[in-house]
Amino acid sequence: MQTKGYGEIKKEVKKALKAHFDDKIGTFNVFGQTDTPYTMFNMQFEMYNYFNVIFNYDRGRMGCVLVNGEYGIGLYNSQKWYDQADMNLFCKELQEQVELRIPDKFLEYNGWK
Repeated sequence: MQTKGYGEIKKEVKKALKAHFDDKIGTFNVFGQTDTPYTMFNMQFEMYNYFNVIFNYDRGRMGCVLVNGEYGIGLYNSQKWYDQADMNLFCKELQEQVELRIPDKFLEYNGWK
């Protein structure tokens, strides 16, 4: 059973993302947050100065999408449930999924590859 509110979960997720991505991740914008009737929130951030990504948390389930106009492109990740997730693995898989979609020349130019 979920005992943490969105504020605490948001801080933990943000800390894990910043620790893993360092200068590859931009500022965070949180929206759609609530603890009633259940905990959910969305957090948007820029990655690699290239993509806007939305992290979604809804009743314990989590995932990320690339912003693509009005719709998002879902990113695969094996860590689906927050309370069971290995955040290091979550960040590693997010990194792989995002880097696959960025030209190598861009990553090399910025010293990220």
